Amino acid sequence: MTEKLKGTTTVGVVCRDGAVLAADKRASYGNMIMSKGVTKIFRIDDHLALAGAGNVGDILSLVRLLRAESRLYRAKVGQEMSVSALATLTANVLHNTRFAPYFGWFLVAGHDVKPALYSIDMAGGLTDDKFTAAGSGMEFAFAILEAGYREGMPLEEGVKLALRAINTAMRRDVFTGDGITLVKVTPEGYIEMGRDEIEALLK
Repeated sequence: MTEKLKGTTTVGVVCRDGAVLAADKRASYGNMIMSKGVTKIFRIDDHLALAGAGNVGDILSLVRLLRAESRLYRAKVGQEMSVSALATLTANVLHNTRFAPYFGWFLVAGHDVKPALYSIDMAGGLTDDKFTAAGSGMEFAFAILEAGYREGMPLEEGVKLALRAINTAMRRDVFTGDGITLVKVTPEGYIEMGRDEIEALLK
């Protein structure tokens, strides 16, 4: 059977000292909840992360490709791939496959010289953002992000804002739910927050 699990909300926020990605954990098939523990944010390298909203099989296939390309780049060039280079590579892959596309909307975040966030649609359209959202609950998430974002906000505030955005989508979008994954990418690298930390911040 072709993998058609989908339905999600992902958000990204750029802060003064890092970038944040957050997503829910629900995967749906039509009107049925198929999984309550899906991973939608992925480490591409120690300082690079990708979040995907859309078809699970397509997202996982793209993640495998990007991880391989990131390792190859490091081996050939002798340094880490930048956030903008990963975003450009992702956009190029998606554009080249637009007639048989990866069915997903992707957020690339990371930290090299500074934190950065990019949004990429399935045709390879690329935007450089300070905050963004994708997926079935994105309208609800955007309302929270628009109201709460401010330039240069510290990482702790960005984490709380991203959690509020996902939590709001979980309350209003039937395809979003079953917990939250949150990742911070800082000069120290890729850091995934634990469930207890997330629940404490939501109280």
